[in-house]
Amino acid sequence: MVVVGAGIVGCSLADELTALGWTDVTVLEQGPLPAPGGSTSHAPGLVFRTNPSKTLTGFARYTAEKFASLEVDGVSCFQRVGGLELATTPERLADLHRRAGHAASWGVRGEVVGAARCKELWPLLDESAVLGGFHTPDDGLADALLAARAQTDRARSRGARFLDRHTVTGVEREGGRVTGVVTDRGTFPADHVVSAAGFWGPVVGRMAGVDVPLQPLAHQYARTLPLPAPAGADAEASRPILRFQDRDLYFREHGDRLGIGSYAHRPMPVDPFEVPAYDEARARDLEMPSSLPFTEEDWAPSWEDCCSLMPALRESAVEEGFNGVFSFTPDGMPILGEARELRGFWLAEAVWVTHSAGAARAVAEWMVHGRPEADVHECDIARFEDVQRSPAYVRDRGSQQFAEVYDVIHPLQPMERPRPLRVSPFHARQQELGAYFLEGGGWERPHWYEANAPLAEGLRLPERDAWSARYWSPVAAAEALATRERVALFDMTPLRRLEVTGPGALEFLHGMTTNNLRKRPGAVTYTLLLDESGGIRSDLTVARLGADRFQVGANSPADLDRLSRHAPDGVRIRDITSGTCCVGVWGPLARALVQPLTRDDFSHEGFGYFRAKETHLGHVPVTAMRLSYVGELGWELYTSADLGLLLWDTLWEAGREHGVVAAGRSAFNSLRLEKGYRAWGVDMTDEHDPFEAGVGFAVRWDKGGFTGREALEARGEPARRLTPLLLDDSASVVLGKEPVHVDGVAAGYVTSAAYGYTVGRCVAYAWLPVLPSGTGVHIGYFGEKVPATVVDEPILDPGMTRIRR
Repeated sequence: MVVVGAGIVGCSLADELTALGWTDVTVLEQGPLPAPGGSTSHAPGLVFRTNPSKTLTGFARYTAEKFASLEVDGVSCFQRVGGLELATTPERLADLHRRAGHAASWGVRGEVVGAARCKELWPLLDESAVLGGFHTPDDGLADALLAARAQTDRARSRGARFLDRHTVTGVEREGGRVTGVVTDRGTFPADHVVSAAGFWGPVVGRMAGVDVPLQPLAHQYARTLPLPAPAGADAEASRPILRFQDRDLYFREHGDRLGIGSYAHRPMPVDPFEVPAYDEARARDLEMPSSLPFTEEDWAPSWEDCCSLMPALRESAVEEGFNGVFSFTPDGMPILGEARELRGFWLAEAVWVTHSAGAARAVAEWMVHGRPEADVHECDIARFEDVQRSPAYVRDRGSQQFAEVYDVIHPLQPMERPRPLRVSPFHARQQELGAYFLEGGGWERPHWYEANAPLAEGLRLPERDAWSARYWSPVAAAEALATRERVALFDMTPLRRLEVTGPGALEFLHGMTTNNLRKRPGAVTYTLLLDESGGIRSDLTVARLGADRFQVGANSPADLDRLSRHAPDGVRIRDITSGTCCVGVWGPLARALVQPLTRDDFSHEGFGYFRAKETHLGHVPVTAMRLSYVGELGWELYTSADLGLLLWDTLWEAGREHGVVAAGRSAFNSLRLEKGYRAWGVDMTDEHDPFEAGVGFAVRWDKGGFTGREALEARGEPARRLTPLLLDDSASVVLGKEPVHVDGVAAGYVTSAAYGYTVGRCVAYAWLPVLPSGTGVHIGYFGEKVPATVVDEPILDPGMTRIRR
């Protein structure tokens, strides 16, 4: 196999692959070794592990641990100096408490400290400017070039070869598979090729016919003149890595100098196809391709901020600086996995030094064992929608990711542009109703409707803190209650729909999933898509609409990718999401709304739960499925996109006499959590098996073989479970990813949470050790410990009487 790129990711990958037994590995590099001129060659080496993403935290933890175990000529590849994030505003201090919660959730040591302790850790600070800090003692500095060299040596000792001065000029392919890599010094046959080319990733991808949604940007880094021994020692560094996020700055020591990085300047996108090769860069008087000339005008405001934080710097100056190029993606996450366009062509791109060894291990496990041990769905190349791959989108969102690196980002906060991209056929009506839109997967999604504001008047709701009140409205409570009491229309169009057809479609889907699909047309089945180890890759709703025709409700583009990879000849899988739309009609009056619109029998006896019918509502042909993700009587109604507006208007007019409302995602999330319905990618991933996640009812052992069955059978009793919690105080609210403490010790974390307007408490689901109902726990929320209790589920309507009426 061939790895393209000998930066920190390529070297880490070669080490991980050879450690797993793949020793026929060739690493090709266009520049000279050991410093080939990419981002690794200038990286400051900061390894901060705390991240809202559990996956990235795990990658960073492994990177720190691995590099700390490596040395070259007696010199360690990692200095555990710790990390310190500063707060100079109350908003940032609150966010540091939230970050401390993330650290506790993911098992990272850290604590919020006062200004005096910050001054003790960094004597140059103006203590009067600091409100506090978040100290993580196990973070530190990686010497990226040294770590690359150490891993290169280990990989070579196992048989790998590293060839520098080999510029890749093409990728050979045949029959949809990669067959080799062409360079200016010869061709290298290969069954597997990994692009670990950093910001050149789009260039290598284009050679393979693979789109790589990555935007390189330049980032300013400067070193000061010598200071009076800021490290207080002869070491390269002894003080923690310092982040001054209120001004988009970070600091690290370089002996008696300070290195300062800034994200405060304007985004400076770089065209990867215009970045010079190593020798061309040297000919232009550049130190390396990734190091562009320092732009003093962009630096000036940041220097003032540096001097305000550390007054001693006014006696110093910048000795040297450069604008270093590195990679961003539309969502800020790495790009990992096998390309759907070309089998055997893998990506390990947009990975910073911080996550390098962890990401490399995941890709190596993926290649050798068929799956990584860690959940990587946030990093999977298959996660991107087609609309998220356009060069303009990648540039805009990548630039925004740069600008927001150190911003305080609310978990619901959408990108501001480009919007809108994808709108449902109901968009015009939603605007008329005053929809408040957030965005997901490129879709504009109403979270509530201001037209329903009068319904919220007089509701007694607990006061919310400033954080939980963002992207929320009391209108959501009115919409949730209207759904429980009358009927509501929900726009479910963004939920992914696949059409699976052809001879063999039944046997294919039956073998890929856990539940019994051998049912007559008209049946709808909730089932699970597992990986070979028994982990939950996705949950699906499969409707059999004909002998060889199925509609599959899926979660992400990765589901289409996985099913397509395994589909036999004759089975066709098509994503029909964009050409169709869906309205959820839910509530106790749902039948009263829809029955007059059709000649078909929509009674409980005539149209049972988890059944489907192709019918007409008024003038609109629809596929109706009796499903409910909110725990109420109702149907999902599907039609083609061109008839969507007519469907909405038909339902709206028929619902007037029943007090119908349009309801948004905020109410939807509250309703589904009261009922205990899981959200894949949030509540459960392939790190979890069905019985841990509480969806073991979707596993039918008597159905025969299915993917993941043997591994699932070999698993013992779960030691952890997805556990429902009710917060004890009716006024308390949490949002997700908070640590859960059992007997005073962080034992798990919240996945989903929302206020349950029907039950009058906040509902939270959390991964915890197996605990009996009634057990008291505490949830960490901005430094406070909020009491909660383990409860039985479902919290609402355990007898299913509301749905089955």
